[in-house]
Amino acid sequence: MDLHLDQLRTLSVVIDTGSFESAARALRVTPSAVSQRIKSLEQQVGRVLVQRSKPARLTDSGLVVLKLARQVQLLEHDTAAALNPAETAVTSVPLAINADSLATWLLPALAEVTGISFDLYLADQDHSAALLRAGTVMAAVTSEPDPVQGCTVSRLGWMRYRAVASPGYAARWMPHGPTVDALAVAPMLVFDRADSLQDRYLLARSGDVLAPPRHFIPASTEFVTAAALGLGWAMLPDAQSAGLLADGRLLLLDADTPIDVPLYWQQWSLDSPALESIADAVARAAAAHLF
Repeated sequence: MDLHLDQLRTLSVVIDTGSFESAARALRVTPSAVSQRIKSLEQQVGRVLVQRSKPARLTDSGLVVLKLARQVQLLEHDTAAALNPAETAVTSVPLAINADSLATWLLPALAEVTGISFDLYLADQDHSAALLRAGTVMAAVTSEPDPVQGCTVSRLGWMRYRAVASPGYAARWMPHGPTVDALAVAPMLVFDRADSLQDRYLLARSGDVLAPPRHFIPASTEFVTAAALGLGWAMLPDAQSAGLLADGRLLLLDADTPIDVPLYWQQWSLDSPALESIADAVARAAAAHLF
């Protein structure tokens, strides 16, 4: 099998941009050249790699080849950086990050890393490892302690979440605190369908599965704002709730039942200075901000 670097690079750009036309603009070639490179790559592999949809999607075989393409791209960057540090082009590294980490402690860590542009995928920490398995990202913040095949894993720490609500909301819906009866009917905030934190708290508090009304707010800043406005109670990480608790816009509903979420850093098992520089910056930030 004779796979060419330009074909692998083109596959990666097609998936990153979503179409052959967008990839052509990014690569400064014609759409027909992009199509020919992908077709030649598929002929070399003997499999269909890309579904010609909008956006373009990978087949199962395409996922395997994309992982190779990402690895080659990263190794190219590392080699160029070692040979010509001053002339090395910026390379893109896709990462899967949960929204709460991104909103609290992770961005300053990424800002320390130079020579890399970040392609961030928002994914709940319980589901981000799936993007590693698919080859979509090279590293992820995840709650899975067992390494994905072909990856290494290191512990970052814990994010601690506590139940909070606005004073007006608490007075209306929980005048006697977060009792089981109140929790069964009080509206709550949920980030998205993958967010299980509130349900974990309900189970820990009541020992039963409760089904109160839910507001889905799939944006980290707006999620916090919704809690402060009294739309519902929510589980917030300490780093997000501290200021609002201090100025009285939020109340701590329950100091005795925190939910601790373990976080791990998983990345591809590559001897890559670029990946290591990211991992080092993330580890330093985690040590300073997580439990």
